[in-house]
Amino acid sequence: MNELAKKLNDDLLKYNATIYHLLSQLGKKLYYPKGILSQSAEASKKATRFNATIGIAIENDAPMHFNHIQETLQEYSPDEVYPYAPPPGKLDLRLEWKRKLLRDNPSLKENHMGLPITTNALTHGLSVAADLFVDENDVIILPDKYWGNYQTIFHIRRGGELKTFSLFDEFNKFNVQALKERLMEQKEAGKAIVLLNFPNNPTGYTPGEEEVQGIISVLKEAAELGIDVAVILDDAYFGLFYGDSVKESLFSRLAGLHPKLIPIKVDGATKENYVWGLRVGFLTFASENPEILAVLEQKTKGLIRGTISSSSHLSQTIILRSLQSSRFEVEKHEKHEVMKRRAIKVKEIVRNKKYQTVWSFYPFNSGYFMCLKLKDVDAEELRLHLLNQYGVGTIAINSTDLRIAFSCVEEEDLEELFELIYISIKDLLTKEVENYV
Repeated sequence: MNELAKKLNDDLLKYNATIYHLLSQLGKKLYYPKGILSQSAEASKKATRFNATIGIAIENDAPMHFNHIQETLQEYSPDEVYPYAPPPGKLDLRLEWKRKLLRDNPSLKENHMGLPITTNALTHGLSVAADLFVDENDVIILPDKYWGNYQTIFHIRRGGELKTFSLFDEFNKFNVQALKERLMEQKEAGKAIVLLNFPNNPTGYTPGEEEVQGIISVLKEAAELGIDVAVILDDAYFGLFYGDSVKESLFSRLAGLHPKLIPIKVDGATKENYVWGLRVGFLTFASENPEILAVLEQKTKGLIRGTISSSSHLSQTIILRSLQSSRFEVEKHEKHEVMKRRAIKVKEIVRNKKYQTVWSFYPFNSGYFMCLKLKDVDAEELRLHLLNQYGVGTIAINSTDLRIAFSCVEEEDLEELFELIYISIKDLLTKEVENYV
């Protein structure tokens, strides 16, 4: 093992052995090399005459570039676009995102969190977390309603075992008891990775205060029983809250909760700020100990350096300018209200008595989606019929659940959308009767 990795691991063992034991074998081997980038960073501060360290070209005291590209980017200087961004991201952007996290989560304490590390959007951030903490056969505990890409990220790539629990209890609330039962199964193993996604994809559900208190209590109880717990919080749709739910990330409530529990927040501008193609996300660790945060940042930087090297500089510059704009909060509120009106409209539509014979629906109060629970037809068969006969695209989650992204349907078109789903169900039921006869 590299000496730098050994030093980082020794620091973890010194300050909190739990974090060391939670790391995957890859996570233990990771370090940030003292190579080209660290030497270039040093040179950028001290090489006042010539800096011949980094692999870019300079011309007229600016990064070399094509004018036909720069002409389309007149508001940005070449320095904000063309050079490599540091592996953990532009420092100004990371600081700005941290300020945003503190504004959005009033109960979050600044000294309980690290500086957000820039990732190539959410999927990359989740993959980084998986590489750091998931070994083969490690158990990842998550609700049974989850984003399908988790299978690739945590199971196929890392060999982890996804163990689900029912998201909703008999009262259509977050199933705290089911989470507890899954966690207690890990007592002998001594390690648990919990993956929570609010607002939830595919259901669009975020729990209320009482449910959140239950989640926190269960996680703390597991830690107190000696289980090392890593809680990965997929906050892709954070801030898109439309009703009776908590308005903060669980990250703020878990930061500093117990030394045997580490919260890991994965979020980004992609969904929150409607800039999907720019691919800018963030990974943030929580600990009261700055030494632990420093070690985790070094390991994460080493991982990023060894995979994508760094994220797009231009995308980071655009997001930084957006966050600093006087119009940011105004326009964000405007878009939030558009999404909220759509969610309210959908809730009104799906409750129509006519539709109750063919579907029920899971609770939803946030995010981009809602999920129908079909009563008498197969979701995949319905999806194909909708697509082939009516030109309507939906997502079949399993045999009963059909996900509807109201985020991409105008408010005035929502009634027609759900009527077409209803008509398609009737088509299939009629076809079944005809085939039976």
